[in-house]
Amino acid sequence: MRSDYQQLVDEISAALGAPATLEDRDFGLIAFGAHEGEDDEVMDPVRTRSILQRRSSAAVRAWFEAFGIARATTPLRIPPDPAAGVFKGRICLPVRHRGIVHGYVWLLDDGHLTDLALGGHGTPPDPRIAQAMETAARIGALLADESRAGSELAELLRELLTSRSTGRPAAAVALRDALRDTLRFIPGTPLTLVAVLPWDTAATDAAPLPSLPGLLAAYPLPAPGDALAGQRHPAAAGPALAALVRLRQTGSLAPAHTVADHLLRSPRAGGAPAAGGRTGSRPGPGAAGIGIGTREPTDLPAAWRQALDAARAARAEPRLGPVAQWDGIGAYRLLTALPATEPDPAIAPLLSPAHAELARTAEAFLDCAGQAGRTAQQLGIHRQTLYYRLGRVKKLTGLDLDEGADRLLLHMALKAARL
Repeated sequence: MRSDYQQLVDEISAALGAPATLEDRDFGLIAFGAHEGEDDEVMDPVRTRSILQRRSSAAVRAWFEAFGIARATTPLRIPPDPAAGVFKGRICLPVRHRGIVHGYVWLLDDGHLTDLALGGHGTPPDPRIAQAMETAARIGALLADESRAGSELAELLRELLTSRSTGRPAAAVALRDALRDTLRFIPGTPLTLVAVLPWDTAATDAAPLPSLPGLLAAYPLPAPGDALAGQRHPAAAGPALAALVRLRQTGSLAPAHTVADHLLRSPRAGGAPAAGGRTGSRPGPGAAGIGIGTREPTDLPAAWRQALDAARAARAEPRLGPVAQWDGIGAYRLLTALPATEPDPAIAPLLSPAHAELARTAEAFLDCAGQAGRTAQQLGIHRQTLYYRLGRVKKLTGLDLDEGADRLLLHMALKAARL
């Protein structure tokens, strides 16, 4: 369908002689029309960012929605506002189908559209605008079809990822057949799953972002539980978005990274830091994880667990995120697979808020393989300060950092506390 959208946007650009872009209702870029002229004559910062990042920011979205575009049934003229980065006025053509807005066509007004009659209030529109609105209606029908297909695929994806093992083969076959029928999907094409954690499910539908290239289906799922991840992880509580992505090769996850990056820029991604973990080391607001590629839909539940674990690791360890592959999270592959338990009694005192700096120092020392010089440099402290803190850690926990087993216990416990 991507080529269909591009062709229709080009038709509107040619009919009105103005550069046009097509965005979905979440302001994700779908297509943009070519237009002759110097860049500084047809571009402004908002349009440039939309094309380069394939999505408008939340602030830009709020600014345009204040003009009533989500309720409009006829074209709207929006004036320029340099303070908002909108250097050129725009005409917005709402893209609707059966009364539902599915997106917007934006026309940059470089001067010759200023006197164009948009219609409304009993006034007939300029014939070129009428033609453009007819084209926008065709776009709306395509987007509606894609949304319906996305919703059906998303439901099948949910069924596959939440079903018990006995029901997974049938669910996998149903998803494979639906992909083939609705997207001309070739069985055996590599797939993977992206997890975005957390995901805001308020006022969202089952296919929240169907227009991203490579994204076949997406569905928000509850916090990982027995049916999804083998055990419940309280620190990961909160809905996560499961996104099914088509790959070019099983070992090439670049399309999944692209999808994950765009999803993380959505206003629905992120939220409050996860509960738990020691003070000063809580994870950031949102992260994404990517599972290993597979050609078998029956392997997707395993890829989903991997994606969730990678997302949890990325939230826990900033150096891994904001997007992490499961095969790149190292020791967190083991830690995320463990059931949630209370901290080891020896480590528990170190995890209190009063000892956050000692815990940070101990973890840095162990991350640096016990090399005092590297640790002191990383923390920006004197070696004597480091030795003093490590002595307090030993006294507080009773662990000897010269002993390998004690080091292992402390290191793993500090990492696990982040989760």
